[in-house]
Amino acid sequence: MNSMSNQQDADNRVIVNVGGIRHETYKATLKKIPATRLSRLTEALANYDPVLNEYFFDRHPGVFAQILNYYRSGKLHYPTDVCGPLFEEELEFWGLDSNQVEPCCWMTYTTHRDTQDVLGILDRLDLDTDKPTDDDIMKKFGLEDQYRTGDLNFWQRIKPKIWALFDEPYSSNYAKLYPLFQVMGVVSVFFIVVSILSFCLKTHPDMRVPIISNLTTNFTRGNISWRLEKSKTEPHESFFYIECVSNAWFTFEIIIRFVVAPGKLDFLKAPVNIIDMVATLSFYLDFLLTELQQESDILEFFSIIRIMRLYKLTRHFAGLKILIHTFKASAKELVLLIFFLVLGIVVFAALIYYAERIQYNPNNDFESIPVGLWWAIVTMTTVGYGDMTPKTYVGMFVGSFCALTGVLTIALPVPVIVSNFALFYSHTQARSKLPKKRRRILPVESNRGPKAPQGVGGHPGTGPQNRRMNAIKHSPHPGALDDKIGRMVMMPFHSAPSPSLKST
Repeated sequence: MNSMSNQQDADNRVIVNVGGIRHETYKATLKKIPATRLSRLTEALANYDPVLNEYFFDRHPGVFAQILNYYRSGKLHYPTDVCGPLFEEELEFWGLDSNQVEPCCWMTYTTHRDTQDVLGILDRLDLDTDKPTDDDIMKKFGLEDQYRTGDLNFWQRIKPKIWALFDEPYSSNYAKLYPLFQVMGVVSVFFIVVSILSFCLKTHPDMRVPIISNLTTNFTRGNISWRLEKSKTEPHESFFYIECVSNAWFTFEIIIRFVVAPGKLDFLKAPVNIIDMVATLSFYLDFLLTELQQESDILEFFSIIRIMRLYKLTRHFAGLKILIHTFKASAKELVLLIFFLVLGIVVFAALIYYAERIQYNPNNDFESIPVGLWWAIVTMTTVGYGDMTPKTYVGMFVGSFCALTGVLTIALPVPVIVSNFALFYSHTQARSKLPKKRRRILPVESNRGPKAPQGVGGHPGTGPQNRRMNAIKHSPHPGALDDKIGRMVMMPFHSAPSPSLKST
């Protein structure tokens, strides 16, 4: 009875060899999760080895340990020593749902998804610090085939070089060969900085020239008096020449970059190019109206877009791109911050208005709730101009509570924004240290060949019987060793009839 129960127990077991690691469990355990690969194991599968009596899968053994534990306990945990995409691939292979990961491992498991989103954004930003090769530049123009065969004409050869000269003066291979490329980048940054400084300095009173008008007054007795009066001020004439030279460079740069751009429509839709074109156009319109003596204050106001040329520096400094997209990635947190700030501003503006009216207060600065909105903004943002202050004790209490609320409200999303910036920056630095070209892995699966019989095409002692014996000796359940050896010894008597029976 004991031998029969041991044999029954051995028949209910199944051995799964995953990546060289043998796992043994009960068949009923694998049936707990139906419609999966392990629940459909049969001896007719190509993965089944009748010699070793096991199923072999060339998959990750570390992940399979957690998968087998999922069948046993019903709880799927994420191994921390495995990358997230690899864990997802293994779950998909075994037919399991990745959403069944336990809550204790969910945050660690989903970290790779945020990482993949960041890497996707970095790919779109084109922040690779590796210098693009000639093949990469030619691929942008769709000329990689002609470049490899040498069928490029003069314009096709010179066009990518001009484009690299203006768009990627530092990161292209031509920068090493031609010093002009580095000089071009320095010149572009120089004119951007000079244009911004000129736009700002010409508004300073010491940099403006007064316009003197001669006023003549006729008196009744025939007396005439002349009087000089300063009507207005204008920027010094040198600022006009600086603007002319700077905008001449910007015009030349826009025309050349548009002519040699790989995609004309993409060039026109780029935000930096739109800012550059509008800023340059505003200068020419301002100059034209000034010559026609039809100056427009509205046009002069819109000339402030010239200050937006600072965004052109993003082509030269990758850190500015990272900073801009950090705010884009933190848009939800920023919207939440603005919502709570607006909510607090309205509430405290109303509170301070009524708090200052409770007690006698002849010097009340809060005449209405809209006036209190300005005080609430200044207080919650911890600026505190001091132009409006509460005078009553209740108003002071409201003001203190308003300041504390503002500090806490602003401080909450700041770590998220800092974390996003650190995430973008760290991945950019990591990508710069990775090799751009990796070794290609061929997707070829090695098929398991037919088993060679003992003594044929193999070394002595490597036949099926010895391989089976070794598998049994290394079995994790040595208690069933005697029963398995007994069945192996009896196998030749059941596999073929004896010669005496054949003769009879």
